[in-house]
Amino acid sequence: MPADYHSHTPLCRHATGEPEAYVDAALLAGVSEYGIADHAPLLPEPFDDWRMLERELPEYCRWIERARTHAGGRLAIRAGLECDWLPGCEAWIEQLSARHGWDYLIGSVHYLRDEASGAWDFDNPKWLGRWAAQDVTALWTTYWNAYAAMAESGLFDILGHPDLVKKFGFVPAGDLARFYEPAVDAVAASGCVIELNTAGWHKPCGECYPAPRFLELACSAGIPLVLSSDAHAPGEIGRDFVQAVRVARAAGYKETVLFEKRQRRTEPLPENGPV
Repeated sequence: MPADYHSHTPLCRHATGEPEAYVDAALLAGVSEYGIADHAPLLPEPFDDWRMLERELPEYCRWIERARTHAGGRLAIRAGLECDWLPGCEAWIEQLSARHGWDYLIGSVHYLRDEASGAWDFDNPKWLGRWAAQDVTALWTTYWNAYAAMAESGLFDILGHPDLVKKFGFVPAGDLARFYEPAVDAVAASGCVIELNTAGWHKPCGECYPAPRFLELACSAGIPLVLSSDAHAPGEIGRDFVQAVRVARAAGYKETVLFEKRQRRTEPLPENGPV
């Protein structure tokens, strides 16, 4: 199985399980490497109720070390952070980057600006009712502009769940390539890697992130790929990777990327999905 680089810890307040259990699950799933990338702190605190606090960063690093100790020489354990992209966040991301010898940083867009309330975490189920009042086309435009800006920042190694904005099934009419193509151009120019995130298959949208059409465009543009489960419990490590490999291969991908100390190498995708 390819490496799984997007997983969480209980420090984010919405995941469960101890590091030893995640390592055991990763070994059982047969992933080539197991990466931990929990939601990074945001200032001012408390920013929201689904991320670690700044003072918990040392505890987070100890959690990762526990995983490495339990894995021994059986499995490579990689250390990362999932960092939120917000206007003006650049200096904070640079500070976080220097706090530890991370193997990679994932950039994600979970917040969008709103003239009335400032910013809202649009993928949070507590705001589901708010979607009915949205101009979906305008919101998608705002989202993809933010995604392109995140890529252009050059701060991240991996860009998370590209079309997260579809999570609750609110999708504009017409050809979505009008949103995808400018974002693909920005990501390709940045040199960032994107993830095929299997969690979308378990959300209302019922589709992996990103959609197959986006993945085809990304592959044609030469954008590298990792596979991710976005696991919030040990049993979710490597979830749906057989299907994800098939989707990636159908889009034209033949390999995925491995990270160590923010340096890359590649590994081939299984020919016909893992056996």
